[in-house]
Amino acid sequence: MTKASRWLNFLLYDLKYSWINIIKGGVDMEKKEFQAESKRLLDLMINSIYSQKEVFLRELISNASDAIDKIYYKTLTDDSLTFNREDYFIKVIPNKDERTLKIIDTGIGMTKEELEENLGTIAKSGSLAFKKENEMEEDFDIIGQFGVGFYAAFMVADKVTVVSKALGSNEAYKWESEGADGYTIQEADKETVGTEITLKIKEDTEEENYSEFLEEYRLREIIKKYSDFIRYPIKMDVTKSKPKDDDKDEYVDYVEEETINSMVPIWKKNKNELTDEDYKNFYHEKHYGFDEPLKYIHTSVDGTIRYHAILYIPSTMPFDYYSPEYEKGLELYSNGVLIMKKCPDLLPDYFSFVKGMVDSEDLSLNISREMLQHDRQLKLIEKNITRKIKSELLSMLKKDREKYIKFYKVFGRQLKYGVYSDFGQHKDVLKDLLMFYSSTEEKLVTLDEYVSRMKDDQKYIYYATGESNERIAKLPQTEIVAEKGYEILYFTEDVDEFAIKMLMNYKDKEFRNVSSGDLGLETDEEKKEAEQEASEHKELFAKMKEILADKVKDVKASKRLRSHPVCFSTEGEISIEMEKVMQQMPDGQNIKADKVLEINTNHDVFKALKNAYETDEEKLKLYTNILYNQALLIEGLPIHDPVEFTNDICKVMV
Repeated sequence: MTKASRWLNFLLYDLKYSWINIIKGGVDMEKKEFQAESKRLLDLMINSIYSQKEVFLRELISNASDAIDKIYYKTLTDDSLTFNREDYFIKVIPNKDERTLKIIDTGIGMTKEELEENLGTIAKSGSLAFKKENEMEEDFDIIGQFGVGFYAAFMVADKVTVVSKALGSNEAYKWESEGADGYTIQEADKETVGTEITLKIKEDTEEENYSEFLEEYRLREIIKKYSDFIRYPIKMDVTKSKPKDDDKDEYVDYVEEETINSMVPIWKKNKNELTDEDYKNFYHEKHYGFDEPLKYIHTSVDGTIRYHAILYIPSTMPFDYYSPEYEKGLELYSNGVLIMKKCPDLLPDYFSFVKGMVDSEDLSLNISREMLQHDRQLKLIEKNITRKIKSELLSMLKKDREKYIKFYKVFGRQLKYGVYSDFGQHKDVLKDLLMFYSSTEEKLVTLDEYVSRMKDDQKYIYYATGESNERIAKLPQTEIVAEKGYEILYFTEDVDEFAIKMLMNYKDKEFRNVSSGDLGLETDEEKKEAEQEASEHKELFAKMKEILADKVKDVKASKRLRSHPVCFSTEGEISIEMEKVMQQMPDGQNIKADKVLEINTNHDVFKALKNAYETDEEKLKLYTNILYNQALLIEGLPIHDPVEFTNDICKVMV
């Protein structure tokens, strides 16, 4: 809550009763002056509650809609009344010459006493009182709750005039005010039941263009934005052009009354009545994207909290998706009235690519209708929406694999970020949606599909990391795993291994990098042979470790290499690929993997190493540095001194 809002709530009670007392003590035409404190408060209300001046029209139209609803509710209990929907409308009339804007409704109207109570008392909501006194039907609900929306008019108007005739009354009354200076109430002439509000629009200033609220296009824009789904027609006289009868090249202007709003929102229509085209058109009309959505989700919930929602999964990523400028969120409506253009609390970050809207009549809004008073309702909606999105994605994965893969190639990275973020809090929600390229299937597969194909003797889910599938397939570390006939998942995105480290296991199967020190593949006999070999060549490897100093943690005989002479393995939690990612970060803090240089003792290169160790220490140094740099190149790591490396190669060739 803003400082202004807190101040407002603090003084609201005092203003309410000070204004009532002023009304009761005066004569009808006598201007009722507000106390100095009340003036200050009203000024604060006019200038501080609402974030945008354009919402004044939303508030006045919502009040007009409430006034018509009240007649409808009266007809439910009064047999003498009938409700013919065609007779009820809201009309907006701009007049540039007189600089006025009229909002006319055919609603229930107000008596003199109701004008005093509803307009003479801030936060005295006639709609809320009516709502409490009358039992509401499911399909109808009163919008207004706070009784402050009317005063938004003073954000754009110097003077506000209200002429109203109540249902069942023979008299009409005019309420008029220029803001904090006070107001007057007197008898007026009005033949029809309803209310007519006239705003005297302020003159333009250097900072503000008030004239925009007299322009047809701007009024249409505001109505479509906030009040498109008000259930009664919002009419406006629109200037159009047509060709002259005798001259098709010459056009004449004419005025035609036009209904601006759609009235019936798509989300309240029966799903059976709607086509794929209807949903696609709504997607484009609301400017959710220029692409064709991959999937739409239309859901209605009637439980602890009631809401309707239409959600879309786009087919393309917004250009600014991974930039600080990108704003996630769904449009939030309350009874068809737009409250927030993007409500971030309705979507978790890992589903931030979802577009669409939510409409609920159960939201607890603040006094300006622009913010929620508390987020309990939002949390409930967010929880349900998250569950629904996941369900639909799983359904797409199972029933329309091609479409899901298309989605995953665009937004799969975001799902992986979701697994990794918030310390893995959401990993169980997302793990079944993940896909990785398979070495044996040669396509994207799920973790569930991988596990279902695992051999009986396979302990781990094996994966390899690299810049591309092609490069990973050539990694020396994959040889022994592939030789055993085990499937390998290829990780090509920087977030992949971080996400898997957070996931730790899937269906009780641990993940294991093919570069890991222990692959869990050796038999007891193979372990004995390895220990014997390590002991046999202990001095050679110790000398190589000495030559490389702190560049590697150890040098040892490889148990994984078959055709390649050398590779790196790693010990500890940080892999080489994770090292690369963290080195690119501003705060990477020079974190490095614990590298182990593995030598294939069955390769001809090892014979040259043994010979150099026995006869030529300088040559051993040369060979060791070359093999170390080769291992760096295999991993895509930079060589510290490329010139020295090329010179070393030349020495071998001579």
